[in-house]
Amino acid sequence: LSILLSLLVPAHATRSPDCGGILTPSGLSYFAEVSKSYAEAILRQDLKDLIGPEAFPSIPESSSVQIDSIKVAKLTLSLIPDTGLRLSIDADFGITPAPSITKQMRLSILANLQVEMNAEENLELVTSACKSTVEETQSTGETQSKSSSSEEDKKINVEKVCSEVSKLLLSPNELLISLTAQFPVTPSCQVQYQPLAAPMFSEQGITISLQTTFQVAGVAIPLPVSPVPFSMPEPASLSPSHLTLAFSKHFYTSLFSALEISGAFNMTFSSPLTTATLAQKIPQMGSLFQEDLPVVLQAVFRSSPRVVLEEDKAALKLFLTVHVGEGLTSFQSFLSMNVDISAGLLLSVADTRMLISAATPEDVQLSLAASNVGPVLDTLLEELFLPTIRKEVPAQMNVVLNEGIFLPHISSFTYTDVNIMIHKDYVLVNCNLELQAKS
Repeated sequence: LSILLSLLVPAHATRSPDCGGILTPSGLSYFAEVSKSYAEAILRQDLKDLIGPEAFPSIPESSSVQIDSIKVAKLTLSLIPDTGLRLSIDADFGITPAPSITKQMRLSILANLQVEMNAEENLELVTSACKSTVEETQSTGETQSKSSSSEEDKKINVEKVCSEVSKLLLSPNELLISLTAQFPVTPSCQVQYQPLAAPMFSEQGITISLQTTFQVAGVAIPLPVSPVPFSMPEPASLSPSHLTLAFSKHFYTSLFSALEISGAFNMTFSSPLTTATLAQKIPQMGSLFQEDLPVVLQAVFRSSPRVVLEEDKAALKLFLTVHVGEGLTSFQSFLSMNVDISAGLLLSVADTRMLISAATPEDVQLSLAASNVGPVLDTLLEELFLPTIRKEVPAQMNVVLNEGIFLPHISSFTYTDVNIMIHKDYVLVNCNLELQAKS
């Protein structure tokens, strides 16, 4: 299978987005808020390394400088359209250079950040400009005079904080790398989302376009080519949600094609009929089977499934060949039907997975494809096999689909307050981010 799939993959696969997302200003504010406690822990260590006894000439060298009660009073991330982000941090902390002395300080950081694509085609947060200052806000101590403390403050070198200012956020680069991780769909099929370029920054938020790739048995598989390049729909107004995800019709068609190629949709199901009951309707059955045997149906795809998206409605179209045979010995088909099925699709989100389920088919068309028992009218095929096909095909597909497919996401965060909107040719998922508590 691996060799066959590798031969099918085009030498130069077309790179075009089929999904994407917009992190809104609300989402950016949430990320800044949850980064505060993380920034405090990093700053505590950084300041401990930067502020030593040499910053206080009037204090004996044997004294150790203690960093007390650091508190990030403000941490904001704001959008700079067409450029990137501005990070602003104000942190209050106390230092105790000697038992009888306490200084209350204010550290202020202002930095411009950009998101770039590195050589490994991963997104990376980089600092384009940074300025940090520290000033004393209050001092108590018998031996300190205002003039000497002012001189000493100048020797506290906080510019070094700027060297890795992005690490004051909640592990941004580790989170960005996790976006492109491989996620399992089935045991033999994986999905991966690849950014095609650095994100775009606008007043609406941070927009990223993604291309979905699927692997079966470790080999990337060729998927249908989207006739129309997909681009993120522009929001009509600022969304109150943290994040808007968009998925094209091609994304869903690719998912179903990948599952079909991987064999996840191979279906075998029993029929309530037997060879004897079939012989009552198809007389030539009696010459093939002298004893009464159970009847089994096997469904294979004539062509890849197709997803149709209309306003407020998603539908799945299946093109199957269903083979009918006896199921006691090795399966041998005595009758084959072409079966075209149209069924509604239900979409929901749990955690970071999109759950998909096929409803009871709205339309099923059966026609004879091959027969070892003579001609059989389509109306008779429907009478004999339609109830079983209507029930079993969506039921067996849903066993696979109900596991869900991982959406593009970064580690440590899950999706809440989800609202799904189906439009013509694409699906929007509005949701909020929630940082998961570490065990």
